[in-house]
Amino acid sequence: MTDHLVIDAGSDSSTTPAEPGADSAVTAVTKPRSEPLQRSGTPAPPRRWVRAVAFVAVLFTAWHVFASFLWIAPPSPLREVVPGKALSSYMLPFFGQSWSVFAPEPINGDYHFNVRAVIVEGGERVETGWVSATDVELSMIRYNLTPPRAGIQSSELASDFKKAWDALGDQQRAILAERYVGNADQLRADLEGSITEGEGSSVTADQVDAYLQQEQRSVAYATQVARAIWGPSVEEVQVRVSRQNIIPFGQRHNPEAKRPEPKISLDGWREPRVNPGQNEDNFARVFREQYERMRQQ
Repeated sequence: MTDHLVIDAGSDSSTTPAEPGADSAVTAVTKPRSEPLQRSGTPAPPRRWVRAVAFVAVLFTAWHVFASFLWIAPPSPLREVVPGKALSSYMLPFFGQSWSVFAPEPINGDYHFNVRAVIVEGGERVETGWVSATDVELSMIRYNLTPPRAGIQSSELASDFKKAWDALGDQQRAILAERYVGNADQLRADLEGSITEGEGSSVTADQVDAYLQQEQRSVAYATQVARAIWGPSVEEVQVRVSRQNIIPFGQRHNPEAKRPEPKISLDGWREPRVNPGQNEDNFARVFREQYERMRQQ
């Protein structure tokens, strides 16, 4: 006779197997599921938080594409859709783009940002030699497949500085070459006075203001570089920016061709400057380490 094992619906839904070798059939009556099964081919709807995250991601993507379009496109009244400085604050420094590597005006020169300082050493004021902050930064990205953005800061700063410098006249540049330590307000007054004194001058107050903004940025950066190299005893800093063109295209196959002499913009001595939000300790740690590594190569 063949034995049958019947499990009550209220008991555990697992089936008790027959002992090995036993000639018996096991019939199980399983407990019905408490939750209805989803129909085959019909996925469960996404949860609310998934839909919320997807919605935010779509909005952010749309904003980023729109902001990038406004930033890349030629200036137009459409930019006024974004109020104030919201567009530039969003795009800079991480999403800024430059298309000057393409024709008709590709990049054809190198910028260098050089710094020197007056420090106190052994109770005496000592003037240091020039240090190229650009060379130190470029050593971070040379032969590096994942270059850090810190490797191009001084190059961009030097480019902006020289453009503002070139917009001024000889009279303003002569003033800038003077030493202004402890009297930054006097520098502005002298520059603004040089505009009204010179007849027929094409330099405007806006150009003077634009230059002073670039100088403040440059002096603040030079202060970080100087303190990273020579320590906290820095009393004065000086900035020198240069631009050197590459070999002209028509002479590219001439083995004796040489690069043109660099064009130099030299500022006078200035007092150290620290802008809000600067972290001198972190900057000094990274820059000093790279500076020492470069010197050992």
